[in-house]
Amino acid sequence: MSIDIETARKVAHLARIRVDESDLPALAGELSNILTFMEQLNEVDVDGVEPMTSVTPMRLKRRADVVTEGEMADKVLANAPDAREGFFAVPKVVE
Repeated sequence: MSIDIETARKVAHLARIRVDESDLPALAGELSNILTFMEQLNEVDVDGVEPMTSVTPMRLKRRADVVTEGEMADKVLANAPDAREGFFAVPKVVE
């Protein structure tokens, strides 16, 4: 698939990237190369291949699901720059 200069201009606009007119042909070429590579990847047969979460097989460390110390709101709120009535106080941002 080939990307023309007008499509490259539109992609840059949608991505909110300022691209000089003189750089648009190079951008169009790079985008075309990316799409060509993606088309090559689509040709690979991946039937029966398990998805990977890491390059080395490993299991995540797990801890026992037990109740730990709770009721420490005072300690947590002691770190807050502003706490009122048992809650974090933050500036109003929505009218």
